[in-house]
Amino acid sequence: MSLYAQRGVSAQKEEVHAAIQNLDQGLYPNAFCKLYADFLGGQSDYINIMHADGAGTKSILAYIYWKETGDASVWKGIAQDAIAMNLDDLLCVGIYDQILFSSTIDRNKLLITGDILSVLINGTQDFFNTLKTYGVHIDFLGGETADVGDVVRTIAVNGTMTARWPKSKLITNDLIAPGQVIVGFSSHGQATYESEYNSGLGSNGLTSARHDVLSKEYATKYPETFEPKLNDQVVYIGKNKVTDMLEIPGYGSIAVGKLLLSPTRTYAPLVKAILTQHFDAVKGMIHCSGGGQTKCMKYLPGNMRIVKDKLMEPPPIFQLIQKNSGANTKEMYQVFNMGHRLEIFTDSITATSLIDIAKTFNIDAQIIGQVEASDTKELVLQGSFGKELFSY
Repeated sequence: MSLYAQRGVSAQKEEVHAAIQNLDQGLYPNAFCKLYADFLGGQSDYINIMHADGAGTKSILAYIYWKETGDASVWKGIAQDAIAMNLDDLLCVGIYDQILFSSTIDRNKLLITGDILSVLINGTQDFFNTLKTYGVHIDFLGGETADVGDVVRTIAVNGTMTARWPKSKLITNDLIAPGQVIVGFSSHGQATYESEYNSGLGSNGLTSARHDVLSKEYATKYPETFEPKLNDQVVYIGKNKVTDMLEIPGYGSIAVGKLLLSPTRTYAPLVKAILTQHFDAVKGMIHCSGGGQTKCMKYLPGNMRIVKDKLMEPPPIFQLIQKNSGANTKEMYQVFNMGHRLEIFTDSITATSLIDIAKTFNIDAQIIGQVEASDTKELVLQGSFGKELFSY
């Protein structure tokens, strides 16, 4: 059993998928988000979407870092995480503007102060203000902030996004087909709209990242940060403190805690530029979130083989996680994005233009693979680590 599973988490969310298998799949079953007829506007050529996601257990890392350093500014990044995990899912169906957002914050008031709530709420609006300068308009409608210490040990930060969008501007993944190439967009570095280096970790796999990297002393100091029924052998098994420094080529030394807490990069400014210029050539989009590099398998419109044989070099944070945990390559690529969190399926000529657009935002991009004909749905990951095969 993987370390992820031993910690009570599933990278593939098998039980969740089993629970929802009988629900209506919406108008476009292969689309990255569930899309419905335009109930709000009553127009047959529009769709409605309401999507929920959040920062997950990354908020626990913020809690530890705040307790250890007194730096409350990291909570602003948690606000961004809850937004980006919603927004970047919407990007993958082509929606990048005129969006409504409502937040849900559940806290243990005995541990989480009002100052932290203020940073989270104001940080949400600050992030929307930044996105607005890039033509991505999201209105903050408030939400629910609840003191539920009997339910949560520290804090849970989530949100919901709602939008109407024309069917003519949707990306449904129905056009993914053999012969296409896949462009991967880096999750790390410093985009033009980011204020500091981004480790690329995002908001998936943070349960493993936290326990694999941080040392056992945090289990003693902060027992409220983990499930007490977990086997001690999987609780904070790493070698690092949040204040340890890691050398990042080109960026100097950065605290391990800050690397783990790098706010999830949104690709919204980039995707808006791409869809404005090349909408017809974008045949599919995938947000490599839960499930990491295997996420694409769920959204293929039929039997085909995805071959990712030109993957980006995993950035330092993933190398640190694997070194501390001893996790095998297959588990790492199933849990984490490992260097790119957005994939676009297109033709080889357009791919060059998409890579050039990414450069204008200081985001690395490259063709990381291709789509091949197959009798079954398959994924092949190939690199210096060898070859891993997945079936769906």
